[in-house]
Amino acid sequence: MTALNENRSTKQMAAGDRSGMLGANQAIFAGALLMRNASGHLIKGATATGSFGAGRAEASGVSTTAGVTPQPFREGVFQYANSAAGDLIATADIGTICYIVDDQTVAKTSATNTRSPAGTVVDVDANGVWVRLDEALTRAQLS
Repeated sequence: MTALNENRSTKQMAAGDRSGMLGANQAIFAGALLMRNASGHLIKGATATGSFGAGRAEASGVSTTAGVTPQPFREGVFQYANSAAGDLIATADIGTICYIVDDQTVAKTSATNTRSPAGTVVDVDANGVWVRLDEALTRAQLS
């Protein structure tokens, strides 16, 4: 392809709006923390390895077979529940990676490499942890 020599109508994807295919046997609730597994499919947040936080589910979804059911989700900053005890995220952890416990909870550590990274801690308050869910950014921070 050669360089432009006239104006071009370049397509744009709305910031943050995404869609992906669900993994097998998923029951997703709107608002859930989603992660992308090693096969590239979206699954609900859970204690597991080999996945990355992808975003917040924008609608509920159910799948039985991987790669068949589309799931809308959004990247951005969302508030999820804070873990407890030694894995409680504090304001000193702002700017660090947090880890997925389940589809509504994040923790400070990977629990000895049993949890996948969710995203970057943006803020912490009495109601939970504000997490930037951006898979590409999280992957880049960990490389």
